[in-house]
Amino acid sequence: MKQALLKAWRVRGWLAWLLWPIAQIHGILVRVRRSLYRSGFFAVDRFDVAIVVVGNVVAGGAGKTPLVMAIVKHLQSQGLQVGVVSRGYGRSSQESLQVRPETPTYESGDEPALIQRATGAPVFVAKLRTEAVRSLLARYPATDVVVCDDGLQHYALSRNIEIAVFDDKGVGNGWLLPAGPLREPWPERLHQGVNLVLHTGLTPAFAGFTSSRKLADYAVAADGSRVEFNALDHQPLVALAGIANPEAFFDMLRSRGLRLQKTIALPDHHDFTMEDLSALTGCTVLCTEKDAVKLFALTGHAGLRLLAVPLEFSPEPAFFTALNGLLAPLISQLPSDHGHQTT
Repeated sequence: MKQALLKAWRVRGWLAWLLWPIAQIHGILVRVRRSLYRSGFFAVDRFDVAIVVVGNVVAGGAGKTPLVMAIVKHLQSQGLQVGVVSRGYGRSSQESLQVRPETPTYESGDEPALIQRATGAPVFVAKLRTEAVRSLLARYPATDVVVCDDGLQHYALSRNIEIAVFDDKGVGNGWLLPAGPLREPWPERLHQGVNLVLHTGLTPAFAGFTSSRKLADYAVAADGSRVEFNALDHQPLVALAGIANPEAFFDMLRSRGLRLQKTIALPDHHDFTMEDLSALTGCTVLCTEKDAVKLFALTGHAGLRLLAVPLEFSPEPAFFTALNGLLAPLISQLPSDHGHQTT
């Protein structure tokens, strides 16, 4: 096993070196594109509302959506009117759409659906995030803050605060795509607009705010009822996840003492079908909340017991203190009539 891992590492290393020239060209194009937006050569849509972009410079999932939900709930607790915009990865339509509880996930995307159900905030999706913001403010003109789920590289949308999210992988080998995981040069990007850095893992790779994440002590059925973990202690369980890092979910379940008879890892944003569930008839299946927004619609016909396990995610208090400090002057400058116009 150790020799196989070493061989795989060597292969990836050689591939990275072979792709390094392409990555260098990518870096040049990224810098040119960003400078064209900053110079005004490309148009930037500006809105009379505070806009917070939560994203990452690394390809793949790093915990953006849990952070978006935590930020929205924090701002709501302060009495602010908060809206959320997203591209809605993997959805079937392209037009601007408000995500409602009854909206099918194939129209909204799984993450926007999860955010709406978890926070109750207005959530809008569109191919262009600027269009999503425009639709949101037209429908909810009293909005104080718009939180953008992903979109750090969507420079056409002006933003007041940028938050970069990293997991334990950090910046990987530090190279740009396709030789490495970076969408933009780092730490160069840190000094070009990023206001806050938050680590969602257990071992941050470099300086930034930290957070804690653990599974709740219970699971939730489709009807909203809770099932305590101690009721599952002696049951053979199947764990299923279609997220960026399924093994992290499986490990957290095991750390809570749950006995997993089988695990099923699927690609992020996986479009579940009845075929995925056909072999699980009669089983008790644990999944993430993100997967549940799709799976709960199927399991009534699958003959299995599906339970979603909530993730309890909490940025350290100092993160919210810093965010409050950045937002305070922006909120105080909102127009008295609270109408929003683009410039």
